Amino acid sequence: MSELAVDVHGLVKRFGNKIAVNGVDIQLPSGQVWGFLGPNGSGKTTTIRMICGLLNIDAGEGQCLGYDISRHARDIRRLTGYMTQKFSFWNELSIRENLDFVARLYQLPQRRQRVDNTLEKLGLSQRQKQLAGELSGGWKQRLALAAVTMHQPKLLLLDEPTAGVDPQARRDFWDEIHHLSRAGLTVLVSTHYMDEAERCDRIVYLAHGNLITQGTVAQIIADAKLFTYKAHDDGVRFAIEKLKAQPAVAHAAYFGAALHVSGYEQAALLAAIQTVTSNISWQQVDPSLEDVFIALMNKAGNDQRAYQ
Repeated sequence: MSELAVDVHGLVKRFGNKIAVNGVDIQLPSGQVWGFLGPNGSGKTTTIRMICGLLNIDAGEGQCLGYDISRHARDIRRLTGYMTQKFSFWNELSIRENLDFVARLYQLPQRRQRVDNTLEKLGLSQRQKQLAGELSGGWKQRLALAAVTMHQPKLLLLDEPTAGVDPQARRDFWDEIHHLSRAGLTVLVSTHYMDEAERCDRIVYLAHGNLITQGTVAQIIADAKLFTYKAHDDGVRFAIEKLKAQPAVAHAAYFGAALHVSGYEQAALLAAIQTVTSNISWQQVDPSLEDVFIALMNKAGNDQRAYQ
């Protein structure tokens, strides 16, 4: 196998007249965890499905796990685990029955032992007789992860896997993802959570079907060349709309009890802040990943594909 688990260039996917993905390049080294970020409809899910052979590409080329993505989709799928946004297993079956059914689909040898080992590994043994439809979001997530990794894939594709689960379940899930990665599994995960993105080796940001930026968190923040100021004064809530209207302000948004204001020209940004909030004390801070992505989203503007 190549040192790159995924090596694709110029991926394009159209649905009718709309371009869902427009020339995306990804080179994902084996054994790393990469995050896919971007607003809803940015092309993350479509790109994931092209990589693993679930969608035919309209243009571009590349390989996944050493196989050509256009000609060997079935081989890629057998070596890939794909966890969809929506829970996609059988609510009327128990946890064990779900896993046994998946093992049959993959024609796994020593099926009973494989299911037992998977139940134990994912902490599902005590709940194995419980119906999947009765599980909470966190336990459904754990069942889904068990099912998509039971055949020991080389690549794991996760499409917003922690949406709707509590913080502890998210933390446990990511601990398991990094455990799998240390064992050699390559992971590509789409997420809207900035704290999850920061757990990835590298992140890729898509907007309106285009690849906007990629790199480590530190690289992306540095490359943005963004200046950020924050204030805790109660009065800032009344100034946010005026701040957003200033040309020098790339974005203004609440982060907890503080308001963050960011821009690309420091002097102009300070002048705008002073003009709108002369009686409020501001502190310069390092921009966060969320500051950068809000600014990138604003810079990307409206999705013109909707009007094509």
